Amino acid sequence: MNHQEPYPDILRQRSFPIGEPSEIAAARRAGNELARHIGFDDVRAGQLAIVISEAATNIVKHARRGEILLRKVVRGGCSGIEVLAIDSGPGMANVRQHMQDGHSTTGTYGVGLGAIRRLSQEFDLYTVPGKGTLLMMVVWGPHASSAIPPSPNWQVGAVCLPLASEQVCGDAWNVVCEGHELSLMVADGLGHGPLAARASDLASALLEESTPGLPPLPAPFIELAHGALRGTRGAALAVAHIDSARQELRYAGVGNIAACAFAPQQRRHLLSHNGIVGSNLRKLQEFRYPWQVGTMLIMHSDGLHTRWDLEQYPGLAQCHPSLVAAALYRDFARGRDDVTVVVLREHEEHQAATGEEGTA
Repeated sequence: MNHQEPYPDILRQRSFPIGEPSEIAAARRAGNELARHIGFDDVRAGQLAIVISEAATNIVKHARRGEILLRKVVRGGCSGIEVLAIDSGPGMANVRQHMQDGHSTTGTYGVGLGAIRRLSQEFDLYTVPGKGTLLMMVVWGPHASSAIPPSPNWQVGAVCLPLASEQVCGDAWNVVCEGHELSLMVADGLGHGPLAARASDLASALLEESTPGLPPLPAPFIELAHGALRGTRGAALAVAHIDSARQELRYAGVGNIAACAFAPQQRRHLLSHNGIVGSNLRKLQEFRYPWQVGTMLIMHSDGLHTRWDLEQYPGLAQCHPSLVAAALYRDFARGRDDVTVVVLREHEEHQAATGEEGTA
């Protein structure tokens, strides 16, 4: 099978520590570079630069330290750039007041959040007094016209970053959907660095190639990946397939990929078996679970502690999945491994364009 080459480094999600003005500039330059790479015009590139600068400046002023995450996003043939601003600072007690131009708690002219919201085609935030702030912004390219691409029934958010000492993440994730069916994959290549990335990237590419136009089922896909990944280090690999028409979730996992489905008033852990796809596939078993609109699925590699509990974050489950992923990454990343956390939700109403805040 003719697999895709590993993703160009510029298209991988990147993290930029923010604590001083020079680090703000580094994040802004990286955003400009990514914008040029995917074809932003000067207007959209300029908007992105302001969004990154204002979000990073707020971190320095109010939280002292935090980070900016950048990644390319694609919807309906349009490309955009998602910006996540993450901090553990004082948070905000009155979000509406902070959104007003001219409001400041540091003696400066407070235009940051208002500008960020106006210049982003998608915007959401989560903040708790004393426990930090998370911002999610998306700036779409010029082909997205004056609005944004149509909001899908599926919302996906993710953090996928390498160990601090590595340049390339050994984890990967991907999603393919067609109509009411969707398949989500998370892979963790053994070890770290380029060789681990080669295994996980091959699995990611295979997800798109295996059955064009039809999201693959978990067990057959993992069997296919087991053969394709021979000759690599191998990977822990899990796949979820959702058929919303049948109200069914099918899941299979091999290795240390954790998965949990949150339905109203219910939390269900999904089971994976020990083994290594591409090397030692000891047992493969596919499980079926009920699925309903509004359910949220979280999958993550072992770079994230498993002791997290969404009940510690009042209101977070109603925010964009990118903010859920950002919160778990901020508070539960182990710090000694690549880390991936992917959050998916199916919803009835299209909410991405509202720009309404999710707050505690």
